[in-house]
Amino acid sequence: MIPADKTATIRAGTISASTTVLILLCLMYGITYVDRVNVSTAALVFKHDLNLTNAEVGLVFSAFAYPYVAFTAFGGWFSDRFGARRSLTIAGVIWGSATVLTGLTNSLSTMLLTRGLLGLGEGATFPIATRAMCDWLPERKRAFAQGITHSSSRLGTALTPPLVASLIAFITWRGSFIVLGLASLVWAVVWASYFRDNPRDHPRITRQELESLPTGPSSGKAERASVPWFALARRMLPVTAVYFCYGWMLWLYLAWVPAYFLHRYRLDLKSSAIFSAGVFLAGVLGDSVGGIVSDRIFARTGNRIKARRDLVVVGFLCSLVSLLLLFVVHHPSGGAICLSLAFFFSEFTVGPMWAIPMDIAPQFSGSASGLMNVGSPLAAIISPLIFGVVIDRTGNWNLPFLGSIAILLLGVAMAFWMRPEAKFTWQPGETKLAQ
Repeated sequence: MIPADKTATIRAGTISASTTVLILLCLMYGITYVDRVNVSTAALVFKHDLNLTNAEVGLVFSAFAYPYVAFTAFGGWFSDRFGARRSLTIAGVIWGSATVLTGLTNSLSTMLLTRGLLGLGEGATFPIATRAMCDWLPERKRAFAQGITHSSSRLGTALTPPLVASLIAFITWRGSFIVLGLASLVWAVVWASYFRDNPRDHPRITRQELESLPTGPSSGKAERASVPWFALARRMLPVTAVYFCYGWMLWLYLAWVPAYFLHRYRLDLKSSAIFSAGVFLAGVLGDSVGGIVSDRIFARTGNRIKARRDLVVVGFLCSLVSLLLLFVVHHPSGGAICLSLAFFFSEFTVGPMWAIPMDIAPQFSGSASGLMNVGSPLAAIISPLIFGVVIDRTGNWNLPFLGSIAILLLGVAMAFWMRPEAKFTWQPGETKLAQ
């Protein structure tokens, strides 16, 4: 039932409340990725200041992921239970403070601690955002919303190398972390001021917007059922496995691409940052295109297998082929093209993947997406560290990509175990799939 006082329509030239929420989430996705990947550019400087080996730098990259694993599922549950407003505000304060503290570190151990704190705060963010999207956006826009928000994260990733390189030149690598952390804290204040867990409680929501929102369990925290963790985890396990394979590629790129151009092609810091930004911009396009294509296929066919799973398979296969081409090029421009294509097709799968938890378990969308997202930090723990170890032992900057090719093949095989068309329904004491 739509409240009687929500009778206004959206005036021409104004931004609707739901669009504003989506913009705020896009900003959050971009900011969180700036804060998590700034370390890959700054490492080119602090590696020498702190006397770290490549393996130790890889450990710094992966330290972020250990608490991220635990808190991504917890954050999804917290948002299902207490709402996205409180959850994302707390998370923003934690990750913003961690970024500021990273600029004050003076040893490997303190760097690991602050990166771990960053993972604790950011681990919860995307599942919480999925909860907010499920409440605030119509079903037909799910993949688009996931695609455009993740596109913003890749835009943040693309801007990070030149941004951090410029900040380092003006205020040192320590100052760059402090400035970026303060920006995160400002976002947390704006989110807490504007967002409401239940769209019907927002002063700017209109009748037109409310009529487009999904029916079912409301955003009222007290009306949400307890999460059936074991049954839901079993249902989401194939999705988590596929997302692990995607995460392997993602974290290898986020951690090592700036250093790859620096060492593989003997570029300077500025040039490697520019090449890295170009690669990450390909991910921006991949996220946007994947989400749009997924929703259009779903709107035309009503088939979630075609709109979700099949796009993931195609994206992984095309990414795999692009990586194979990397082994036959020997110029930085050719390497950048191969890496950009591989990243584009890998990111093409993100919109469909993040729509799947909302398709499978809309009532528990925060928890379901949190369970899926566990796959990414698990990959983040392993992928950057293995890359660093391989480089230290072989000096071959192409060799670690062979492992990514094998992981992508595994992801293609596992994708056929996902069931985006079968909705998770639960009653105490039983689990069943309903077509």
